[in-house]
Amino acid sequence: MDQKKLIARSIARLIAPLSEAALNELAKILVCTEVKKNQLFLKEGEVSKQIGYVSKGIIRQFYYKNNKDITEHFAYEDGLFLCIQSFIEQKPTRVMVEALENTVVYGIPYEPLMELIAQDKELEFFYRRVLEMSLILSQMKTDSLRFETANERYNRLLREHPEVIRRVPLSHIASYLLMTPETLSRVRANLS
Repeated sequence: MDQKKLIARSIARLIAPLSEAALNELAKILVCTEVKKNQLFLKEGEVSKQIGYVSKGIIRQFYYKNNKDITEHFAYEDGLFLCIQSFIEQKPTRVMVEALENTVVYGIPYEPLMELIAQDKELEFFYRRVLEMSLILSQMKTDSLRFETANERYNRLLREHPEVIRRVPLSHIASYLLMTPETLSRVRANLS
């Protein structure tokens, strides 16, 4: 089985089961990109042309607000990322995607995907599930910021995504959790 078919199968396992025929169609449109550590996969002002699947490495999605770097999302092996508004509307994004390690991304490109979902109900359902999962993830993050303490947010990240704790600089983790680095240091010290 070729690499793209294996990746398509991994993506389907995350999102929704696909028949062999649909897996083959998805595999055909996948685009592999190698992104070096600290390189931007998507820059501010560009249009998000792909749903990304991380095969190797780790990325973060981030933006600037009041000259501060705010991390929105991390994705590592077997994880997806999507700049949802830019992707759906095909308009420039303010969100950037950066590789935190040398990373291999398999992208599901916008135009070929739109052609596939126009012809195939199974892939249309798959795409809807990607969007639903992205919205749910966004809501969960918003709820966490609204209702959880700094300690609870850190403990959730530690429990659900220990890879992020091990592999991501503390400044990005603090930004993701909407804490100052000093608050994050205190939270981590309390765990010891």
